[in-house]
Amino acid sequence: MKQNDKTRGACALSPTSRPTSGSKPGGRGVFKYELLLLLTSIIWGAAFVAQQIGMERGLGPMTFNGLRFALGCLSLVPVLLWRRRSRDVAAGPAKLPIAGSAVAGLFLFAGASLQQIGLQYTSSANAGFITGFYILFVPVLGLLFGHRARVSLWVGIVVSLVGLYLLSVTGDFVVSKGDVMVLIGAVLWACQILAIDRVASDGDPIVISLLQFAVCAVLSLLAAVVFERWTLGAVKAGAGAVAYAGIMSVGVAYTLQVVGQKYCPPAPAAIIMSLEAVFAAIAGYLVLNQTLTGRALIGCFLILSGVLIVQLVPMLRRKTPVC
Repeated sequence: MKQNDKTRGACALSPTSRPTSGSKPGGRGVFKYELLLLLTSIIWGAAFVAQQIGMERGLGPMTFNGLRFALGCLSLVPVLLWRRRSRDVAAGPAKLPIAGSAVAGLFLFAGASLQQIGLQYTSSANAGFITGFYILFVPVLGLLFGHRARVSLWVGIVVSLVGLYLLSVTGDFVVSKGDVMVLIGAVLWACQILAIDRVASDGDPIVISLLQFAVCAVLSLLAAVVFERWTLGAVKAGAGAVAYAGIMSVGVAYTLQVVGQKYCPPAPAAIIMSLEAVFAAIAGYLVLNQTLTGRALIGCFLILSGVLIVQLVPMLRRKTPVC
């Protein structure tokens, strides 16, 4: 989100994503996969709260991310073994795009670090909705690679920027430094998605994700050793939050997303996964008692609207899968 772990966005949102083969089931057959994607969005949204709780228990941002992505990396191993045994994976040895995955891991480390640090100064709701800007930044950065920009992109950006102003800028025209960090992190999430897209056809997506999570984990732990102090007591106190962010947000949710998007049409999938920010706000309210003003709620609505404009309008025009 995603990463929340934004590798999940590489499939649905990258400007050069490749269609998958096979047909989507219809009617009731699709509904259960839509429910899987809804559950995925709930898990991702709640992960923002887990990230904040982990730091409140004494874990530094780098320590939390290092432990989280290391655990997330390990949680993908059984998923990889399951995919290797499935009929959908082609026979023969899988390629290992190590260089491309390492670059993606660098962007993931940078984006996740800024998001995690920013969460010390902003709410889960703000972080959830502002992180959603990566959906807008992907096609904008794609212009550097010669991709075309549709009118819907600029409309969505304008609508979302108005929403960001209402959400983050106070009456004194002061912007929370946490919001700024999360916004810059969203740019890096978009870079990570584009990096993943460059190597997406070179190997198993789970292998690529596992490699980039490993890079992110190692870099985060190295940064934690250099810049942070941690104790065994803090690790124990934040173990639940780390476990949720690592196992649930990475291993479980990523697997559900792979299965759900394979059988769910792209338009409803895009809408459902965009609800991640809404669930982040709900989780922040229920768990951390974080509330939003009326002005902020309008801003959140506009950001979500802008994101949906960018996602859905091109899909509805093409009427072809983007994942």
